[in-house]
Amino acid sequence: MIVGIFGAGAIGVYVGGRLAASGARVVLVGRPSVADEIARAGGARLTDYRGFEQTVALEVRTDASELAKCDVVIVTVKSADTVAAAETLAKVVAPESTVVSLQNGVRNASALREKLAGVKVLPAMVPFNVLRQEGARFHQGTGGALAFERSTATEELARACRDAGLEADTHEDLAPIQWGKLLVNLNNAINALAGVPIQAMLADRGYRRVVAACVEEADAIVRRAGMRPKLPIKVPLPVMLAALRAPDWVFAIAARAMPPIDPLARSSMWDDLERGRRTEIQALNGEVVALARRLATTAPVNAAIVSLIERAEGSRSPKMSANELARAVGLE
Repeated sequence: MIVGIFGAGAIGVYVGGRLAASGARVVLVGRPSVADEIARAGGARLTDYRGFEQTVALEVRTDASELAKCDVVIVTVKSADTVAAAETLAKVVAPESTVVSLQNGVRNASALREKLAGVKVLPAMVPFNVLRQEGARFHQGTGGALAFERSTATEELARACRDAGLEADTHEDLAPIQWGKLLVNLNNAINALAGVPIQAMLADRGYRRVVAACVEEADAIVRRAGMRPKLPIKVPLPVMLAALRAPDWVFAIAARAMPPIDPLARSSMWDDLERGRRTEIQALNGEVVALARRLATTAPVNAAIVSLIERAEGSRSPKMSANELARAVGLE
């Protein structure tokens, strides 16, 4: 199997690099700036929170036509770039290929299908965080298993991921997992606004209160829409919410059941702000606000977070304190 990666950013390079390091045939397509950085560094240095470290000789192509020979093409572009990616892939992907959306949000696979008529398009979910650092270093800072909607192609892809040392599973219905991941991902924007590592953010009860408010509000709206999200953690959502609002020592005990978090880990949205890029806020908290609107209700906490992030785009993290953030979203 030849695996293509369209969107050689943090997730794309890391997953593609881990596959290549295990001997898989991988074609990466991305921006010239990424290709140049990896070439200058002599390869991509991949590390993780468990101690894995390897420099992998990767060539990042800039011509999407290279993907024509791939059996599976994994799309890892930002959600706002999905339609443009689909238009490009429609010109090059073979009809017998499988396209896998390994992106944040819940609607990217549908957006890809609209442009890729006749091509099998399947959703997937990446649970972990990858921080891109200078010198072409890509660090996996949190744990969890990649999730793919089940097919013959994704079963083979999941096996390849496991051979590469990545946890991976296939599922008949990925929608509950996608919505569960979206709920957990609501902390991304809070981390971006706080401007501190995720571990430090979660050690502060003030920030956790804001995370809990976002997640609880979103869960109520998602369930009102008739969906039952499945969170990528071992504890039920009510227990997680109680732990987030609990004193620090109680949370420290409850956190043992959650995926491990490296002290270096930060959210991809923080990285976007620091690099002056457009964020995925509309595919995360914005998706909650949009769903609430369709149900003729509101999501004021998540709407406030969307507004704060959109004001910060084009600059760097505002590094808001927990109290400042709580006041901004109406908790104080």
